[in-house]
Amino acid sequence: MTNKKVIDLINLQIQREFYSAYLYLDMALYYDDLGLEGFANWFEIQAQEERDHAIGFIRYLQHIGVKPELAVIDKPTLTYSDPREPLVEALKHEQFVTKSIENILEVAQEEKDHLSVHFLRWYIMEQGEEEKNANDNITRYDLTKGSRGALLRIDSEYKQRTYSPSFPDLD
Repeated sequence: MTNKKVIDLINLQIQREFYSAYLYLDMALYYDDLGLEGFANWFEIQAQEERDHAIGFIRYLQHIGVKPELAVIDKPTLTYSDPREPLVEALKHEQFVTKSIENILEVAQEEKDHLSVHFLRWYIMEQGEEEKNANDNITRYDLTKGSRGALLRIDSEYKQRTYSPSFPDLD
């Protein structure tokens, strides 16, 4: 049986995942204003994935017979002085999310909530991918060494990114 501590942390994580979607949408708008449509596309898709992650947590609570609780989503307040800054902030944010999910997993393990432990492992693996992608974005940007042409080539590649739903399997 799922413990109240775990349920409360999952409800908090739902809010954090929706905030992540807002944050990445805000970053997409920043890049769109710069004319970097590929970077904007990359972050728009990232926002969709974060929404999927929130929905995954919601579905899990429903699956175990718990009504999810939706909380207020704060407005992103970061500002950027150059195109690299959102990439760095995205990595920091993914690291924060990873720690948050690891905390839920630790509590679930302490409470011997094996079903939640199993469910949360999907998110742990997903966060490994999210952090790698965020780090790769910084590395690729840094390789441009300020070359507008190189930046535009990366931007063109990022335009090709397509959305693919990302949910844990509950069956």
